[in-house]
Amino acid sequence: MGFVAARWGHANLANLEEWALGGRRFGTIVSWFLLGGDIYTAYTFIAVPALMYGVGALGFFAVPIGTLVYPIVMVVMARFYGVARRRGYVTGADFVRDRFGDRALEVAIALTGVVALMPYIALQMVGMKAVLVELGGVFGAVGGLPALTIAFALVAGYTYTSGLRGPALIAFVKDTLIYVTVIAAIVVIPPKLGGWQHIFAVTERTFATRAAPASIYLTKPQYFTFATRALGSALALFLYPNLITGVLSASGKNVIRRNAALLPVYGLLLGFLALLGYCAIAGGIVTRDTSRVVPQLFARFFPDWFTGVADAAVVIGALVPASIMAISAANLFASNVYCEFSSQRPLLETRIAKFFALGMCGFGLLVIFVMPVAYAIDFQLLGGCLILQTFPTFVLGLWTRWFYPKALLAGWICGIAASAAMAYSSHFSPDYTIVLFGSKLTGFIALYGLTLNCAVATATTLILRALKTNRGLDATAAADYA
Repeated sequence: MGFVAARWGHANLANLEEWALGGRRFGTIVSWFLLGGDIYTAYTFIAVPALMYGVGALGFFAVPIGTLVYPIVMVVMARFYGVARRRGYVTGADFVRDRFGDRALEVAIALTGVVALMPYIALQMVGMKAVLVELGGVFGAVGGLPALTIAFALVAGYTYTSGLRGPALIAFVKDTLIYVTVIAAIVVIPPKLGGWQHIFAVTERTFATRAAPASIYLTKPQYFTFATRALGSALALFLYPNLITGVLSASGKNVIRRNAALLPVYGLLLGFLALLGYCAIAGGIVTRDTSRVVPQLFARFFPDWFTGVADAAVVIGALVPASIMAISAANLFASNVYCEFSSQRPLLETRIAKFFALGMCGFGLLVIFVMPVAYAIDFQLLGGCLILQTFPTFVLGLWTRWFYPKALLAGWICGIAASAAMAYSSHFSPDYTIVLFGSKLTGFIALYGLTLNCAVATATTLILRALKTNRGLDATAAADYA
């Protein structure tokens, strides 16, 4: 299907807009499947139940993200879409270039997106690897690496050939299989374990015996952690270049608004899926590799033929977002880094993007070959911290040009440096403890970095305004935001 998608619409895929954005012609249904397939990835369906299995209620923070993020999408991304459609933007960094007229800021935002996506692509491999290892045989040989190599060679091939049309078409299969699998799991597994009341009771008793802190309810010290993780993740989610690519492929602003209303259905699905982590505890599944919890649960309670369907859903759930991520990273590199410094931009842009997309797929595979899974997961933390530091430039820039571009660049540098330092000192835990007015607050690192980022950008802007420094040219017009 990925390769056949190259013929969808008989488009000229040598054109970057056709290859990277599907010609901006996706309607509500296609966009719903595409964005859903891009947001709720294989790693989501593996990691959230695994986190619930490991730490309990704190892992449920992934569910309210869907409540928080879609009102943001309704307002922010609909506004961005209007400007991007009028001015022909392919990436968010294109908007930054025109809005602030600063080449350094444009390149910084573009490179942030590329680097943040690298671990995200690698983590799709984690979900696939967990399934392949659990399947065993030829799939699990040598830790699943040969099978992973074949899978990502296919991803790279159809991404290069079909562009965004490939994952858009496959997303119909992926999302259908995911829905069938999760609904079947919720219907079949809990009754076999004695019902939800029994599952919760067994989980609570099991957590009470663990050495590591875990609870079926949030403890008071976890309230702030839970809230900052949910809010920080919601603010960061649609800043990822792959989601911006999905938004820009829509055929109109109303498609974005409709999807902001319809996509929370996936959040309901994720809520049920998260509880499978408790089902695994009640079912007596014991494993040190928590990423294998869901595949083991399926293998234990489903017949072999349906276990194959469920495992296929997870694997395809990795192929779709990995392809979109590779395309969006390639867009940024080609449009805002390489071709900004090339006099042959129209001739090279699509070609460079295609080859860079292949490189991104290869990088994701290389990470799994040379790095233990735990370190890949830790690396993902920095991806979220990095991408949230683009919030003042991209989101606030849609409404105001009060900030000076050099001030935004200074804030970006401080936010990233602080986030990296906190991540390193906390051994790549997603949370960092600060002491405020004598109280200890453990919260999401990315939000701390964003707070510092905004403070530095504000202070530097005030200084530059006082010095009457030239703020550069704004190439956008008020009519673009109407």
